[in-house]
Amino acid sequence: MSGEQDWSMRHIFRAGPPPRTEATHRTTPFEVFFDLVFVFAFIRVATFTAQSPTPLGLLHSLVLLLLLWWPFTNYAWLANQVRADVGLIRAGNAAVMAAMFVAALVLPEAWRYDNQSLAAPMTLAVVYIVIRAVYLALVWHISAGNARLRASLRLRVIPISVGLPALLLGAVLGGTTQTLLWAAAFLIDCVGGLFIAVSAGRAPLPSPSHFAERHGLIVIIALGESLISVGVGAGSAVTHGPVLIAALLALATALALWWLYFENAAAPAGQALSRIPVADRTRTGSIAYSLTHFVLIAGIIYLALGIEVVLAHMTHDPLQHPAGTPLGWTSTAVLFGGPALYLIGRALFLQLTVRHAPLAPIVATGSILALLPVARNLPALAALALVAIILIALVCYERISWQPTAAAR
Repeated sequence: MSGEQDWSMRHIFRAGPPPRTEATHRTTPFEVFFDLVFVFAFIRVATFTAQSPTPLGLLHSLVLLLLLWWPFTNYAWLANQVRADVGLIRAGNAAVMAAMFVAALVLPEAWRYDNQSLAAPMTLAVVYIVIRAVYLALVWHISAGNARLRASLRLRVIPISVGLPALLLGAVLGGTTQTLLWAAAFLIDCVGGLFIAVSAGRAPLPSPSHFAERHGLIVIIALGESLISVGVGAGSAVTHGPVLIAALLALATALALWWLYFENAAAPAGQALSRIPVADRTRTGSIAYSLTHFVLIAGIIYLALGIEVVLAHMTHDPLQHPAGTPLGWTSTAVLFGGPALYLIGRALFLQLTVRHAPLAPIVATGSILALLPVARNLPALAALALVAIILIALVCYERISWQPTAAAR
């Protein structure tokens, strides 16, 4: 074993305080695995929504995404303070992965109606409590000797404690009451936690490159796993010509979203974050990354759901309707609203970091939303093609006209 490997093993299994991260810290393989479990849960939200693609189902999926996203941002911040793959911090993160995996498994049964079993929603509520409790315990562990962080942690307990009874009560009551109570619980936790992070202050971000890289990885993992929706929707009909075309359009759409983030947004935004004084990075990181990336992830999940519905329509009666029957209003809104949300999130991300949001994506967003009534009357394949064409056209336009120096002002 080399000296470097020996040092790594000694620190990974050390029992004392975890080593602090440095400015050059990068995302570790353990963190990537952690993120994969979270993204698996994101995709399960799409599976849950596909069972009931109604406006109420979309509201439920939004609440569930909030449940998943806010803990992720907390643990991403934690891993920016100390090594996530060392000692007690690694053990805590492993426990959270196990809890999140259980949450992902029960997500499709998360909402309780009439006399349905209490097991799934109660399991989800308890899992969320475990994830939040482990986070508070780990922050307490790393804040030894840091009076400011200990003080903000005491404040952080307040919104969590207020929201948890509503979470448990909602699981018991079910129906509309569950929707209202769970939405309130997650909003109290998220908004309260964000307010405390921005005003009272978390510890500053010592490694802006790690924080930016971690959020970029969650985007690319979500884009990659969203392609699972192609296989789910296509099934054994993937060898049919129109279904194969739809699958390729789905790939082209995902590739366009990847290009729009990683080619023209991620790098200048990360550079802008690194130029911010250390004391002010928490505010920008909490808003520009934690909030806007939730919009990006929500857009990816809704697009994945829309693609799954398109392929399901095309495989329902491939002989009589090879291009699929027209989608319903809700399914069309999801297919078109997902990319629109993604472009809105990207524009906000750029505006909050590099202080410049190009006009073309805003025009593309307006075009997507304006064409929604038209797409409602098109075959499912044509609706998907329309989304892909708009996004590819936007990529081509930015490829020609994008000026990195202007974007980085």
